[in-house]
Amino acid sequence: MSGADDGLDWVALSGKRAKGKRPEYFDEPALDRLYSTVFALAAEVSALRDRQDTIERLLEKNGALSREEIEAYVPDRQAGEERGLATRAYMGRIMRGFQQELEAMEADDQPIMDIVERLKRE
Repeated sequence: MSGADDGLDWVALSGKRAKGKRPEYFDEPALDRLYSTVFALAAEVSALRDRQDTIERLLEKNGALSREEIEAYVPDRQAGEERGLATRAYMGRIMRGFQQELEAMEADDQPIMDIVERLKRE
């Protein structure tokens, strides 16, 4: 991680617009913006969860901690695996609505020949 005195304005850089056209996934541009915002927030919450995990582990180990210890903490293999599982579960909860929608679309997807036969009878 870069130091605070590296001369870069990280706040300005984080708001900088990417080059090129923004990808569009939905017919309604507002939906694309909404999902972009939701996923940005999800990423921030995930990072906060990792930081909270760091604080809890250091407090449990040392009884006290400093900001420097938090910044310097590197999870061991077990902590990394636990965080990975927690992140996958978290993302699964966030994505569940999308997954349910996909499952519903797949369940409602009648074979084309069934639709053709029904239309012939009507």
